[in-house]
Amino acid sequence: MSDPNDPIAARKMQFLFHLRSKGVTNTRVLQAMEAIDRGLFVRGVFADRAYEDMPLPIASGQTISQPSVVGIMTQALNVQPRDKVLEVGTGSGYQAAILAKLARRVYTVDRHRGLVKAAREVFDELGLHTITAITGDGSFGLPEQAPFERIIVTAAAEDPPGPLLAQLAVGGIMVLPVGQSDHVQSLIKVTRSDDGFDYEEILPVRFVPLVEGLGQD
Repeated sequence: MSDPNDPIAARKMQFLFHLRSKGVTNTRVLQAMEAIDRGLFVRGVFADRAYEDMPLPIASGQTISQPSVVGIMTQALNVQPRDKVLEVGTGSGYQAAILAKLARRVYTVDRHRGLVKAAREVFDELGLHTITAITGDGSFGLPEQAPFERIIVTAAAEDPPGPLLAQLAVGGIMVLPVGQSDHVQSLIKVTRSDDGFDYEEILPVRFVPLVEGLGQD
């Protein structure tokens, strides 16, 4: 049981309470977010703000999303224990680590080699051996591993990328932000059926844009 006098334990309790207040109520998602310490993914001058509900800068001009948005996206994805998941936009690795607590296998792709390397180091430290982190252009997905039961995109495109829709299994779910980067974007949930795709809007968000090609680092 957590020691209420332990400042780190107290911050984590407040962290989980805040997630619930923002609408993250799924027990498995909350347990996964409790198990994965966000502090391991936030380096440098922002490390002491790891338990605040705010996006923070990371290397390569990217950000680590605010925890409540990570929780809402993960909850909407409705990951099942046997699912194979594709994440586009590894970033710090925080989202992939949470997914690894929920899914059978996680593939995560980022265009920035330095981010992938740093994320792999944290995955190894945490013993998360079901994650495969790849440097590549995530807008094309990973056709050699498709289909995926779940796909999550952590950068905004104007429309859901066609290659990702094609790699979503029938009955599968994709969660992603859509919209132009200089406007308010919408987080949407796409469900694939035998007849096509159903779209559900979840909430307004703001993400970095989904960029094609590899980064310079």
